[in-house]
Amino acid sequence: MTLPEIKDAVESGKRVCWSSDAYAVARDSIGQWLIKCRVNGSCIGLTWLDGKTLNGDQEDFYVEVQENQQ
Repeated sequence: MTLPEIKDAVESGKRVCWSSDAYAVARDSIGQWLIKCRVNGSCIGLTWLDGKTLNGDQEDFYVEVQENQQ
């Protein structure tokens, strides 16, 4: 997924994950885009400081399939 695709999906209510379902993309209360670990709550920025380069390969981001969507 590209950065715009990731942001659009999250803003439309979809859960976007990185690498595994344990890492979800989120936007915090001050507008920062983050990759948050569901296991321990730690976070890293979705992008590098340039705001464009993803902290991960595009092909490792995906929309999580919810059980009720199957």
